[in-house]
Amino acid sequence: MVNLKKILSYIPEVKKPEEKKLGFNEKAKWTLIILVAFFVLANIPLFGLDINALAQFEFLAIVLATDFGSLISLGIGPIVTASIILQLLTGSKIINIDTSTEEGRMFFQGLQKLLVFFFIVFEACVFVLMQGLKAQPGFAGILIFQLIVGGLMIFYMDELSTKWGFGSGVSLFIAAGVSRSLITRAFQFIDSQGRNCLLDFTNTPCTGRVLVFIQSVINQYPIELLSAGTAIVVTVLIFLVVVWAQSLKIEIPLSFGRIRGYGMKWPLSFFYASVIPVILTAALVANIQLFGGIIYNAAQPCLLGVAGECVGSAKIASYFTFLGRFIEGQPVSGLAFWISSTNMVELIIRGGFLPIYLLQGVIHVLFFMILSTLFAIFWVKTSGMDSKSQAEKILSSGLQVSGFRQDERILESILDRYIMPLTVMGGLAIGLLAALTNLIGALISGTAILLVIMIIYQFYQNIAQQHQMDMHPAIRKFVK
Repeated sequence: MVNLKKILSYIPEVKKPEEKKLGFNEKAKWTLIILVAFFVLANIPLFGLDINALAQFEFLAIVLATDFGSLISLGIGPIVTASIILQLLTGSKIINIDTSTEEGRMFFQGLQKLLVFFFIVFEACVFVLMQGLKAQPGFAGILIFQLIVGGLMIFYMDELSTKWGFGSGVSLFIAAGVSRSLITRAFQFIDSQGRNCLLDFTNTPCTGRVLVFIQSVINQYPIELLSAGTAIVVTVLIFLVVVWAQSLKIEIPLSFGRIRGYGMKWPLSFFYASVIPVILTAALVANIQLFGGIIYNAAQPCLLGVAGECVGSAKIASYFTFLGRFIEGQPVSGLAFWISSTNMVELIIRGGFLPIYLLQGVIHVLFFMILSTLFAIFWVKTSGMDSKSQAEKILSSGLQVSGFRQDERILESILDRYIMPLTVMGGLAIGLLAALTNLIGALISGTAILLVIMIIYQFYQNIAQQHQMDMHPAIRKFVK
């Protein structure tokens, strides 16, 4: 343990700001710099790339905040994978870390960094050696090196955003990628052959669903009209439901111990663990599909019985085909199929609905609800959002519960009544909401829409809170 702590102390990290509280302009500046850097890196192609077999996994690219074939092809995959594994290990007590102490949290974060570095190298090697990103002859090592550099840049941009910006870089990257995809899906006017449908709107099919809807009205195509219209309406409904659900909260009345007559309400959101459980669950599903697709492609010589070619990586990959069989990037069997989702509404409209998709939908909903709840519990316990940590934060701010004396144990017992029930109910609800939105269809994945709405709402709350703090420096100084 001592040697491991010594190793962790050598890991480079982004320095925390010297100021206790950064101003709004400073946070806005760094958030904007990180966002611009993310889009720049996403448009830098990998040097030495031959075939990009991962380009077909469009949904996975959205969830993992990546652009396959670019410098950041790994996206947030290594970060969330490391977080998932470490939370499962600590939650099951296989690794015993007391995250209620400052030293325990620092050790947990250091161990997570070490795991992230491992998965950056591991995923870079898998992507190239399994030919998901096939290198030109002699360029495999250079391609792996570029992926590792891109993965490290995403990791440190996430850390920079957390310490100097308005919140998690992972959330910021997902919101940026989903927003871009949502706009593209709605208003894309260039088809796969490079034709601009706006130049000949009646005869050239558009790909953006809003434009498809307008074309269907003009050309009287009922099925396309119903399909595009349903996707647009579902997207709007999901937006309204998520905004409403996000506003649900419990407010605990607090008073300033040193200022009589002044108080505030401490809000506890119904989705107490925020979007983190869905991010981790969706990323787990995405990773299973991604690696399942890579493994299935690599195992083709063995699956097809090609003599003399079922050796090396192909033979190893053939042992893991239980993850699923894939056609054009979509799982059609195996574990990846059963935990993924299918657009039920689209199937019903086009007459392709089968009972197997109903069973798949039920399993998908249960998987999301159970995993989201588990991740919500683990996240609250390991990220300083538990009752004890919140009690310490409230007392350090000079606040106390109205009608109770200023005692940490009393405050912790009061918070216990709300935090864990909210964590469990919020985890179940957000898992159910995410799974159902995946099944009923929208312009993009329902999970992606859910994530972007909640992330933007969370950023809005952080910005509003920052503004409020900047507007009242005298009260803040007096309360300390």
